Amino acid sequence: MFAPVVLIATESAPIVITGQGLRPGETNGASIVTIDKDRIAQSASGRLEDVLRDVAGLQSFRRSDSRSSHATNQSITLRGLGGNASSRALLLVDGVPQADPFGGWISFPAYSTDRIGLIRVTRGGGSGYYGPGALAGTVEIESAVPTEGLSTLGGVAYGSRDSVDLRASVGAASDSRFWTISGAYARGDGFVPITSATRGPADRAAPYRQVSATARFVQTLGPTELQANVSAFFDRRDRGVAFTTNRGRGVDTSLRLVGKRWSLLGYAQNRSFASQFSSVNAGRTASTETLDQYSVPSRGYGFRAEAAPITGRFDVRVGIDGRFVRGQTNERYQFVAGSPTRLRQAGGSSATVGAFAVTTLNLGPTRLTGSVREDRWSISEGHLLQRTLAGSILDDVHFKDRRGWQTSGRLAAEYQMTRRTKLRAAAYRGWRLPTLNELYRPFRAGPDATGPNAALRPETMTGAEAGIDVSLAKSWTGSLTAFTARLHDAIANVTLGSGPGAFPIVGFVAAGGSYRQRQNIDQIRSSGVEADVAGRAGPFDLNFSYSFVDARVHASGAAFALQGKRPAQTPRHQVSATLAWNSKTGHLLSMTARALSGQFDDDLNQRRLKGVVTFDAFGSLPVTKRLAVEVRGENITNSLVQTALGSDGSVERASPRTFWLGLRLK
Repeated sequence: MFAPVVLIATESAPIVITGQGLRPGETNGASIVTIDKDRIAQSASGRLEDVLRDVAGLQSFRRSDSRSSHATNQSITLRGLGGNASSRALLLVDGVPQADPFGGWISFPAYSTDRIGLIRVTRGGGSGYYGPGALAGTVEIESAVPTEGLSTLGGVAYGSRDSVDLRASVGAASDSRFWTISGAYARGDGFVPITSATRGPADRAAPYRQVSATARFVQTLGPTELQANVSAFFDRRDRGVAFTTNRGRGVDTSLRLVGKRWSLLGYAQNRSFASQFSSVNAGRTASTETLDQYSVPSRGYGFRAEAAPITGRFDVRVGIDGRFVRGQTNERYQFVAGSPTRLRQAGGSSATVGAFAVTTLNLGPTRLTGSVREDRWSISEGHLLQRTLAGSILDDVHFKDRRGWQTSGRLAAEYQMTRRTKLRAAAYRGWRLPTLNELYRPFRAGPDATGPNAALRPETMTGAEAGIDVSLAKSWTGSLTAFTARLHDAIANVTLGSGPGAFPIVGFVAAGGSYRQRQNIDQIRSSGVEADVAGRAGPFDLNFSYSFVDARVHASGAAFALQGKRPAQTPRHQVSATLAWNSKTGHLLSMTARALSGQFDDDLNQRRLKGVVTFDAFGSLPVTKRLAVEVRGENITNSLVQTALGSDGSVERASPRTFWLGLRLK
């Protein structure tokens, strides 16, 4: 994905197999942060979402990670273009989109960090090359490649609250092929999400159990490389009160053929999701089930074909791709005396198919890039069926099919001002289709209920940025970027009423609860600055990342109450800094500090989550050449990381202090 798969030094030079795709077709003028395998291995939690926090400005919807957060809150976005739980950044693994076909969230437990060789984050969207969904940026993950011959690696760790983390991989490589098989298992008794000062008898610990496995095979076929992948995961979490279990599972497959100047990709996703929701009474003494989404199956299929027929001073890249998704939520609702009385089925399908062209002109110290893309989109087969358990039909609605065109693209320039200094600038337009989740699935969060909206329009984004990249010394680099973005028709959860009362689709909302609906609001306007510094001085490595974002909502009509407010879950300041010490004997110590300024838990900016500073630590002590003892500490100062505020005054937190002790086979 980051370099040509076939590297030929001379006519007789051997083919080097890498398992990668064509080099990226559109990086000119972009703000890019790369996280290598060594840094990935030093994560205190060992989780992908924790690694991604090294890039300031990249965030999930909630501050909590995939051990305690609801799975539907695990989206990713950049540059303050958040405000709901759908991803506005595109995540790719070996070129394959990873967003859930139904909801657009990311199933983070599916990605063991041991299987990752490199992560590259491109801030800024509007890509004509990457396509729909890359409004705020793109996160590209490249799988690790085994060393020559048979190799094994893995680890076992035991942590706080009876937590277990097991990982193992085996692989083999030769001149013409390689294969890897890997698996990961994690479990824990979990912590009580509600803080001790605000919890009640109904609150309990939130256990989790997560499994993932991947098999990958790469084979050269003359000048062509065949890449085959199969992966699966299972994820079960509890939210800390009765009737809040959520489960996810999936099987993904992909097949890619890569030549020197062309590639073909096909992939399939088969996912299933289930979730219970409850309401806790005022004294937090009891939890009552309110909604049971017992089955939310979805499927996604896609393809991509691209070619680079012209390279050199004038580069040309052309291609076509498509993605087709289908899903349905099946729910039991309107509980009476602890039992459901009604059933709901809602869902549909959507598709995008687009063609793109990217051209780059290399003029000495100057590089100019332009891309354009045209997509045809459709939303079809939308339906809503509501009936009593006895079989009486309450609603049987079939929504009108919709379709349209979207144009996106990017203009960028780079100028190598000196040997150590590069200037860059870019302007772009991108777009995102509403997810089936936003169109058709209601959900609850405590006493609050949020309804879907089958009439949602696609989001579009226009933006621009300018920056400078500097080589500060032999092994030091720095970058500074200023940006501005306008997200038009932004999809947000808009407060429309409060309980007690009955509302469309979601049903009854109790006193103290709010009713929201997903709606298109006029704009989210975001501007800010990003700074990154990385380098080495002797045995010390430093990585520093800072993001400042001033994001504001511009709204009218039913959403006018949001005018001038900050998007939900959007901090103004983010900082990540890691200092690591590597000895010549293989000993390693690292410390990571992260800071988040305050942010709002709701669209009306009435519930403010406090700013926080956390510290993580990692240590590795070699026992033999391949075996090491690892000690890891998450949030070692036990800072209170607020992640949600309830209307009853309850405070939900992210992971408290957690220690791990383990063995690592390198």
